[in-house]
Amino acid sequence: MDFARAERMIDEAFANRELLKDAAYAQVVRETIDALDKGALRVAEPEANGNWKVNSWAKQAILLYFPIAAMETIEVGPYEYHDKIPLKKGYQQAGVRVVPPATVRYGAHVEAGAVLMPSYINIGGYVSAGSMIDTWATVGSCAQVGRDVHISGGAGLGGVLEPPSAQPVIVDDGAFVGSRCIIVEGVHVEKEAVLGANVTLTASTPIIDVTGSEPITLKGRVPARSVVVPGTTMKEFPAGQYGMPCALIIGQRKESTDKKTSLNDVLREFNVPV
Repeated sequence: MDFARAERMIDEAFANRELLKDAAYAQVVRETIDALDKGALRVAEPEANGNWKVNSWAKQAILLYFPIAAMETIEVGPYEYHDKIPLKKGYQQAGVRVVPPATVRYGAHVEAGAVLMPSYINIGGYVSAGSMIDTWATVGSCAQVGRDVHISGGAGLGGVLEPPSAQPVIVDDGAFVGSRCIIVEGVHVEKEAVLGANVTLTASTPIIDVTGSEPITLKGRVPARSVVVPGTTMKEFPAGQYGMPCALIIGQRKESTDKKTSLNDVLREFNVPV
């Protein structure tokens, strides 16, 4: 697939939807979704400097795919669905363990060695090798999950499709996301960070490092190897002072041990609920 040509044509079709009536433009959209499904293309990809590059044209292709895809009946054993996007297939050949009734939509990619408990992965999502998406966890549209990540039961990674230039939710290599966590609006959980149960992170959630003598507040990014738990911060309103949700960085994972040992040490040392 000629990605440069595809990017140009998708940009044109996104600016003028009438072009989708041309079979050539519609075919490029389909080819782009197929490339996302196979992992040849990603909505966002890591760069050498630790930042992530967003391929906005790939997100545009997803948005253009909906109007050209036809509704159809999808039968899975006794279950019946009615949707525009088919379900992903070929898990045995891909080397992915999928526990019923885990669901992955076509246009998402799951690398060999990943494990999907009964969970849901939406179009544009990417799950890397060695990661586990646990029971009732959700990987929203375009969310990116790195290698050796554990997304615990009931956790939700929000989808970010619009605007196409917006960064998706990213959970980087070796991170641990505790049960019932919510991560939305393009928040980046950096490598080997640990999120305790029920941490909620939006683009505006204060992420407060309380490990030093003075608090340091971040937004939209959990630094690498941070240990994070839910917290509250006080805010003045006309009716009085009330606690608002925040996330607290209470420590760092140790670099002196391997990842699994380090994670266990963290959970014991900081009494982090998972």
